[in-house]
Amino acid sequence: MTARPNAVPAAFPAATILGYPRIGPRRELKRALESYWNGRSSRDDLTSAGRRLREATWRRLTDLGLSAPPSNTFSLYDHVLDTAFMLDAVPARYHAADDVYFAMARGTDDVAPLRMTKWFDTNYHYIVPEIGPETAFRLADDKPLREVAEARELGISTRPVLLGPVTFLLLSQASTGSPDGFTPMHRLNDVLDVYAQLLRALAAEGVDWVQLDEPALVADRSDEDLVAVRVAYERLGGLNLTERPRLFVSSYFGELGAALPVLADCPVEAIGLDLDRGRDVLARRDLDSLAGKTVVAGVVPGRNVWRTHLNDALDMLRFLRTKVGDVTVSTSCSLLHVPHDLELETDLDPALRKRLAFADQKVGEVIELARLLAAAPNDAVTTPPVRPEASSPEGTPPAERSPYPVRAAAQAEHLRLPPLPVTTIGSFPQTGDVRAARAALAAGKITNERYEALVKAEIERAVRLQERLGLDVLVHGEPERNDMVQYFAEHLDGFAITKHGWVQSYGSRCTRPPILHGGVGRPAPITVGWARYAQSLTGKPVKGMLTGPVTIVAWSFVREDRPLRAVFDQVADAIRAEVADLQNAGVSIIQVDEPALRELLPLRRADQAAYLSWAVAAYRRATSVAADRTQIHTHLCYSDAAEVLTAIDALDADVTTIESARSNARVLDDPAMKGFVRGLGPGVYDIHSPRIPTVPEITDLAEKILRVLPANQVWINPDCGLKTRTYDQVEAALTNVVTATTDLRERVASLSRSV
Repeated sequence: MTARPNAVPAAFPAATILGYPRIGPRRELKRALESYWNGRSSRDDLTSAGRRLREATWRRLTDLGLSAPPSNTFSLYDHVLDTAFMLDAVPARYHAADDVYFAMARGTDDVAPLRMTKWFDTNYHYIVPEIGPETAFRLADDKPLREVAEARELGISTRPVLLGPVTFLLLSQASTGSPDGFTPMHRLNDVLDVYAQLLRALAAEGVDWVQLDEPALVADRSDEDLVAVRVAYERLGGLNLTERPRLFVSSYFGELGAALPVLADCPVEAIGLDLDRGRDVLARRDLDSLAGKTVVAGVVPGRNVWRTHLNDALDMLRFLRTKVGDVTVSTSCSLLHVPHDLELETDLDPALRKRLAFADQKVGEVIELARLLAAAPNDAVTTPPVRPEASSPEGTPPAERSPYPVRAAAQAEHLRLPPLPVTTIGSFPQTGDVRAARAALAAGKITNERYEALVKAEIERAVRLQERLGLDVLVHGEPERNDMVQYFAEHLDGFAITKHGWVQSYGSRCTRPPILHGGVGRPAPITVGWARYAQSLTGKPVKGMLTGPVTIVAWSFVREDRPLRAVFDQVADAIRAEVADLQNAGVSIIQVDEPALRELLPLRRADQAAYLSWAVAAYRRATSVAADRTQIHTHLCYSDAAEVLTAIDALDADVTTIESARSNARVLDDPAMKGFVRGLGPGVYDIHSPRIPTVPEITDLAEKILRVLPANQVWINPDCGLKTRTYDQVEAALTNVVTATTDLRERVASLSRSV
């Protein structure tokens, strides 16, 4: 143990970042996790892999020029789960598991995992803690302390990062059986006891600064929430400086709003501001209330891959310095949301590369801006710098489809589906053979003809399996697709694809967001050939599978020189052309997925209506060419669909499938559900866990759905696509789904006959 001197701790660094990617530049974490989960390696092997990644990160950041880089930002699955595990917020049902941590994340044969949802308005997913009156908080895991010690062994001092206690509780849900009116925030004082204990332990280890992340404070917060903020930081900041590190409360993803004066009045030494998404803070009259604290200015965007406009950023920094005095240069949020290193992308167009910055390049920008700020005079900028806004042309309104009742009648006559039709969301398992064939084609080792033959064989495998199991609406399984957004980006003008630009979505799941850098166009049909082939194999309807414009934009790094609405309309026009071609090819059901609809919802309520208006318009634009008898489906997953039910209804899709199994159908409790008249498929099979749902579990969930919705509206389906599962898991799970549905159909029919 390193004794902490009573002297004033070290000043906050002039340049810092709030976090760094943790998957490894070549997805080393993914491979280590999946090796452990598949039984090919031990827990010790996984622990060693994590340690190697942390060491490589700290060495890389110090080599780039950062002093006191962040620690405790690494996670084997999710940092919110890490916090729950650290506080021993482990529901009793997981206590008997061999590996409690991963049981909470992924479930076991005997118990389902905790709910998972999106981290604010990003495509990162976090595990939702369950907190009840019975939760016995204690410091059960010393991970923050271990990482400080690991780094010290390398000769590196770090700044531990903790999820702030207020955000942790706001992101948690009440455990089943909690009394009416109970919220996790009722346990704030108990959580603060553990945080205070941890701060004392970190101080005893010689830690000078601790970062407490409170992104929840940039959303609309109630008076009670703001009281909780004051209670938390008066309590933690009120600890004597000899027994705690200095506190840096970091906010990001927006402007602090009413939380700013509360934090300014608390005894914390540093406060972080997101000056990318929360730039309006510079115009606040109370900005000077932060004088006397270190203001960590997030001027380097942490959620895009474009180079920072250094002059613009420097103007903001200089203005802020005139208001508050002590300013540190930082990223706007953790770099978790961008790829590791642009230097790995040797095949990108050189002109495009000059416009880009990945995580390592953003670290360089932070350090350069700190140098420029130190050299700049103190009297420069006296008014807040204004960011020029690109003009937004009004898009042509989409054509209107016939009213839903008219379409529903035409579709019922044409499709003649049974009650409670069973389908899946789209993808089937991506086997090693499929991935190997795709890699061989890219490497020139097989011909395109050979590749297409392999893909067709995989499509037939998926179709035959669905026929044998008794599904009613089939999918072709998407073996030709590497990713639901990247595949379309590869076939549209205006996008660039990276080779190593991986970003973590959850656990071992990573995506390579395309870079949307130019005008979007569709030079040729994308999915029609595969859809036509799949339909030729069966007499049952096979869905055409498309990704919607909102999701393509949300899951790409989008050019900044055009307003988002204009980009949406361009992508919508490309998808509309694909819908038209699928329909002309005889495809009767077309699914246009929008899992990101909720994701882009602004965190402030005042901004939400405008976004939903043009997001819905983009979707309706994309599907407006569908004839009455063409059934349009959409899908939303792990996105708190209840928050956008009105917008989902406004999409005017004929059938909507949503995540439901992992959250125990909580969306059905929303009052807006009572007015939903279109087809709805709340998922009955959680595909993000390897466990197989039993027939009674599926039946119980389906019965809950049927107590809210009439049977003629209900579809039966998994929560999401089956890409991440194995064929053995899929066959077992879908067998149980069909078995449960067959029994339910008979009971529904019997009830109808008796009436």
